[in-house]
Amino acid sequence: MITRQRLAAGAFALLAALTAGLGTAGPAAADADEPAQPSPKVELVLDVSGSMRARDIDGKSRMAAAKQAFNEVLDATPDEVQLGIRTLGANYRGDNRKTGCKDTELLYPVAELDRAGRTDAKTAVATLAPTGWTPIGPTLLKAADDLKDDNTERSRRIVLISDGEDTCQPLDPCEVARKIAAEGIHLTVDTLGLVPDAKTRDQLSCIAEATGGTYTSVRHTDELSGRVKQLVDRAADPVATPVAAKGAAQCSDAPQLKAGLYTDREKFGEHRWYRVDVEPGKELRASVSVAADRAVHQDYGVLLRASTERGREIVRGAEAGDGRTDVISTGLRYPKPEQDSDDSDGSASEPIAETVCLRVSNSFSAPASVKTAPGLPVELNIDVVDAPDEASDVASFGLGNGWWLLGTLILTGFVAGLVWGWVSRWRFAVWRTN
Repeated sequence: MITRQRLAAGAFALLAALTAGLGTAGPAAADADEPAQPSPKVELVLDVSGSMRARDIDGKSRMAAAKQAFNEVLDATPDEVQLGIRTLGANYRGDNRKTGCKDTELLYPVAELDRAGRTDAKTAVATLAPTGWTPIGPTLLKAADDLKDDNTERSRRIVLISDGEDTCQPLDPCEVARKIAAEGIHLTVDTLGLVPDAKTRDQLSCIAEATGGTYTSVRHTDELSGRVKQLVDRAADPVATPVAAKGAAQCSDAPQLKAGLYTDREKFGEHRWYRVDVEPGKELRASVSVAADRAVHQDYGVLLRASTERGREIVRGAEAGDGRTDVISTGLRYPKPEQDSDDSDGSASEPIAETVCLRVSNSFSAPASVKTAPGLPVELNIDVVDAPDEASDVASFGLGNGWWLLGTLILTGFVAGLVWGWVSRWRFAVWRTN
């Protein structure tokens, strides 16, 4: 006898065989002939200056938090990523500024990590102790050299973790970052500030902006390890690199966006507009994240609103926070219905795309002492895909089709009332008969 389990197993096996056969004969076979993408290079740059002794991250020192985060990141680094580690301020304890500003060392060379490599890198990090100066500018120049090679298509990323300003002026780290960006070697610098003050935050934000990177303020160990893991993973997926897009004050002046990841800056309480064309039979999927890269008041929110060019709201997504996270996100979906194929005269008509206006708003506020410029980092993800069938689209339930639920509840209540009335009459008749 054929049981349901055996029948299901046979069906799955047949499906797998058909999928494998189609993949071999179709586009997958062609993909195998395409040249492999060059593996990305990432260098983690860690500040080991004396201020890293401060014990203000989850009850332990900043250095201890950084070591724990590095161990977790080394375990999670994808095999295809070439990873290296460079330090600044790790060796020289003296007062000679000239010597202190040369204190940068390649702790672990940029290479793919096997099991032995991960162990060696962890061992090297374990030996570090907070020591000297903070030569951020000179270290960035050395780190850029560590990542250079002849492959112009390779993705390169520096992740700089520091708790203070550069102490080696007049070599301005922002100018160094601009120089690196001008070389056109596909190098992005992301910065993370450990319990930063305002000056540190400004400098690290400037470095990141100069190369199209991101800045993140960190006050907890899990935030540090989570963000570094995210950045390393992003290097392994270059498609996720955001493109700069400047939103407008009204939809008519807004930039036209296609599917992709975009980055912008938005002031406290500001509204910014963007436009996306959605053809009939397609579905717009959009999400936005706003990061608090400076001190803000506890309660805040973000709104993503889709409307027509005439201002009629189509759908919205909103989210609120209360100070427990540095990033807040929301999203929405809008399926554009299929267009009738014939005009009134019987001739075929061309599909007409609808321009959807997207408004990004935030309700962040901050103390008077906090600078409002530059604005808060905004990351906007846009995707336009084939709209799913209405019968199978769970998300469309929330886009104006809630009356189906109301109708179902009314019908269920009506049937239940009839049944209960019939049962009550039957019991009453039996009672009278007895």
